[in-house]
Amino acid sequence: MGNTRKKLGEAELEIMQVIWDSGSAVTSNHILRQLQGRRQWQLSTLMTSLSRLVDKGFVSCDRSTGSNLYSSIIPENEYKTGASRHFLEKLYNNSIKSMIASLYSDKAIQDADIEELRNFLDELEDEH
Repeated sequence: MGNTRKKLGEAELEIMQVIWDSGSAVTSNHILRQLQGRRQWQLSTLMTSLSRLVDKGFVSCDRSTGSNLYSSIIPENEYKTGASRHFLEKLYNNSIKSMIASLYSDKAIQDADIEELRNFLDELEDEH
């Protein structure tokens, strides 16, 4: 993911998550239903956000079926990898160790999380 790609705001990320989770093109009404409980939006608010996502190049809108169908242009993993790199770079000077140490010292992660991470890293090492 290039540095020129625009970032998603919190609400836009929630919309993208619904689209990514669906695995296929979805209607605005489907997105609105999925966001119930998290966002108290009117359809017009969602449509404005979807329009912005189209303008930013994250979503395409197929109008050929009579109802607008929205689908992702940017794969979920591609976006999340780029966002994670940006986050790590900006907040922790590209140091995963610093990030984990900070989270651990603030009790944001527990010993069980560390053990899970250790097991995950062992599995990754075994695969190579």
